[in-house]
Amino acid sequence: MGMNENNKVSVVDMVLDGIISDIIEGRLNPGDKIPTEPELCKRFGAGRNSVREAIKKLEANGILYIKRADGTFVSENYNHKMLDPMLYSIILKKNSWHDFVDLRFVIDIGTLQYIINEINKDEKFNDVRKVLLQMEAELCEENPDIDALLELDRKFHSILVEKANNPQLITITDYITRLTLPSRRATIEKIISDGQTDEFISLHRQMLEVVEKKEADKVVETVMNHYKYWK
Repeated sequence: MGMNENNKVSVVDMVLDGIISDIIEGRLNPGDKIPTEPELCKRFGAGRNSVREAIKKLEANGILYIKRADGTFVSENYNHKMLDPMLYSIILKKNSWHDFVDLRFVIDIGTLQYIINEINKDEKFNDVRKVLLQMEAELCEENPDIDALLELDRKFHSILVEKANNPQLITITDYITRLTLPSRRATIEKIISDGQTDEFISLHRQMLEVVEKKEADKVVETVMNHYKYWK
């Protein structure tokens, strides 16, 4: 019985990987209707239950969607569920959040360099500066709102990343921001309790000014300083 179960799992994965490969390699495009259950059964030499289970998993992850009476289609829009398998693998492998601080550190360096090199010289950063002022005002309150500060910090980095005009970069940065929420919360709490709010604002201001002044040679040092609280 155990062997049959293992075989079933491997067949489900084979069907699942086959459909994903079709999408990645362009045989199935967003909005396309996927082959019928009998066609998939024949192609993969799989039973109907295995095919249904594979489709169910792909639907749960936002890759496919089912239209009643019409069939199953490849999703045309981005859905946060698409990245959940990555999250599950992180949980199962017990990855340290330090890995994601390092990943975001690398991404931030590349993002700032890209913005400096590629954006229009007349690009304005008033929207980023506005968030910075809101962050500063919140930190000056007698009892700063941690949730509000977390959202402002997210917004600061999100608006900067949007300047790169790269949807994939925006998606992965937002995702890493979600994954590192507990550590970001602990960091802001520590900054407030240690009375280091002025330096926290200063580090954000440095990051903004490096981009505004196009000081590419200062990017690595600036990002390194910005992340020192997370180490």
